[in-house]
Amino acid sequence: MLVVDETGDLKKGVHTVGVQRQYTGTAGRIENAQVAVYLTYATDAGHAFIDRALYLPKSWTTDPGRRTDAGIPDDTAFATKPALATTMIGHALDAGVRAQWVAGDEVYGADPHLRKNLEQRGTGYVLAIGCDRRVNTRAGVLRADDVAARLPKHVWQRLSAGAGAKGNRYYDWAFADIGTDEPDGCRWLLIRRHRTTGELAFYRCYAPEPVPLRILVQVAGRRWTVEESFQAGKGLTGLDQHQVRHWTSWHRWTVMAMLAHAFLAVVASTERNPEPATAGWISLTCNEIHHLFTTLISRPVLDVAHRIRRSTWRRRHQYRAQQSHYQRQSTHEP
Repeated sequence: MLVVDETGDLKKGVHTVGVQRQYTGTAGRIENAQVAVYLTYATDAGHAFIDRALYLPKSWTTDPGRRTDAGIPDDTAFATKPALATTMIGHALDAGVRAQWVAGDEVYGADPHLRKNLEQRGTGYVLAIGCDRRVNTRAGVLRADDVAARLPKHVWQRLSAGAGAKGNRYYDWAFADIGTDEPDGCRWLLIRRHRTTGELAFYRCYAPEPVPLRILVQVAGRRWTVEESFQAGKGLTGLDQHQVRHWTSWHRWTVMAMLAHAFLAVVASTERNPEPATAGWISLTCNEIHHLFTTLISRPVLDVAHRIRRSTWRRRHQYRAQQSHYQRQSTHEP
């Protein structure tokens, strides 16, 4: 599946291409930042970046002097973040990337053009929306949170959104048919409820054919892989460490950082231990591969055997911690 999301890099100056005071999730507030939209490919085996697009605010696209100084191509016009996502998704699917689903947060779930484009392609989506978004139901046009309030207790199911570091991520889930007047495909409002706080999250969903609730839950849960990619990209491969100002330089830097992250992701997928319980240690992670690569190849050391033993010890220790979390969770099975 494909996952789309944006991330920001905080900046101090005003000359870096695309920079301005704008909201960025990196800081959780409005800051002087450069924002880009990224597309990742996620499977059971792993996930990695496959494309990115720099978001240019109108203060840049309408200023000929800034465009010239930053080397922005003449044919580059203003585009919203959902429009950038739509273009990247189209490029990926047209290139033959096999993806049945697209996931994204509220920025993308609120955009009707992105949703319509995916529906026309026959590509399913699970896109987050706000509680105040209105959807078309059999009872009329209602807010998403009003739909949730009307659901009977028996329709809620406790399902895992995927395995986490401390066990399966269980929530209560329900879905309701929406878009009943649409001619093709199936559309739902997917609702997630926190088991203890009762906090709700909402997703607009589409599929060409009917699918069970657990499939929508699986897609919604896998959306968080893009956050893991951002963490690894910025922490391990320098995705946000560029000190460049120009359009071309930014694209060169990010593609190299994405390539380095893809290397880690592919190695982690290739070396994934099919029987971790038998081995007694966790599979190789991107962090551990980066550590071993740095230690043994890019900056070789003399005590190689010690470094490998240390790596094995870390993986065994992490395995024991992981098993402890899962056993603790099993005593409170939903």
